[in-house]
Amino acid sequence: MDSEKKLVPSFWRIIAIAALCCCALLCAMNFSKPATQNTGIVASGTEEGKTEEGTTEGAGLDLVTDDEDPLSLWTEDSAAKQALIDYVTAVTDESSPDFIPAEDRIATFDVDGTLINETDPNYFDYTLLVHRVLEDPNYIDKASDFEKATANKIVDQNENGTKYDELPVEHGQSVASAFKGMTVDEFYDYVHTFAETDMPSYEGMKRGEAFYAPMVQVVQYLQANGFDVYMMSGTDRLIMRGLFSSELCPLDIPLDHILGSDESLVGSNQGESDGLDYTFGQDEQLVLGGEFLMKTLKENKVYIIQREVAKQPVLSFGNSSGDFAMDNYALSNPNYKSTAFQLCCDDLARENGNEEKAAKMAEQCQENGYVAVSMKNDWTTIYPEGVVYTGAEEAVAEAA
Repeated sequence: MDSEKKLVPSFWRIIAIAALCCCALLCAMNFSKPATQNTGIVASGTEEGKTEEGTTEGAGLDLVTDDEDPLSLWTEDSAAKQALIDYVTAVTDESSPDFIPAEDRIATFDVDGTLINETDPNYFDYTLLVHRVLEDPNYIDKASDFEKATANKIVDQNENGTKYDELPVEHGQSVASAFKGMTVDEFYDYVHTFAETDMPSYEGMKRGEAFYAPMVQVVQYLQANGFDVYMMSGTDRLIMRGLFSSELCPLDIPLDHILGSDESLVGSNQGESDGLDYTFGQDEQLVLGGEFLMKTLKENKVYIIQREVAKQPVLSFGNSSGDFAMDNYALSNPNYKSTAFQLCCDDLARENGNEEKAAKMAEQCQENGYVAVSMKNDWTTIYPEGVVYTGAEEAVAEAA
């Protein structure tokens, strides 16, 4: 009888210990999952940040969980999607002959037309200058004749399609002078405010929200697979850093990974003194110096990548011939398997597309060995739910 009494507490003690072990195991599994920032579209791994309705606030897109397709906004039969998945699978598998160590998985992305809307009615930085020079009541009377002439060329280009070969450099010069004297943070704030303005040809979208949702997935997919992602834009790097640091941006990119065209920066008390003759003081700030230094297009993208990344990319994404040099730099990597993708702006119903440009780009992709991405056929959506392109009917009619 005494031995039976002793068996009862021993039995329940065993059950309790087993339950505690199970709880500890479940907790360990939970905490071992990688944390993912709530950026609106998650490539894989977590449902953190979901609202009660199952979507992230402000994103309008469902999160992608472990058992779902990390590129769910791409069509199932997309050859470009499969090419990217095959590539990432090959270079991240340690048993694969194409394996690339994480420290060498460098991916470079153009921004305008590759990650965000490029033509409504023009580049983000072009429309920013027009706003500053022709619309900002705090600056209109201060704008120089050169700045006004540059802004009006952009307006003419928007309205009449006029081409100005000198515009990229003149625009850079005008941006540098129009914002001269602002601190970097003041400039970012200006860009943040402009990013809050509405996109002219869209309902339900602000300029800072005009990121292509399928491409946001691509960036996050690469980040989740150990790629170091750099933004490589022809736009002024401070404008780009302002755009990417806006609360509207769905991506998490370190500011030192956002590269672009350059303008001078000087000490707030430096005046006209040369940097070699001046010592920055402890009581001053860094401000925009008013001098345009370099437009980061074509070969200059390669130069900036080598100067600031110091590694040759293995993966490149662009959308125009201005990105070919960057693509070729990736494809010529002598050490690793590499690939390059180019977007073709062939969607007239959901985006400011251009079928002629898209057809030419598809042809150039075939000639140069780039993977062509059709915005029309490879993507199930372009922008978050609720965004409507109001120019679709007119665009389709013109194309016909």
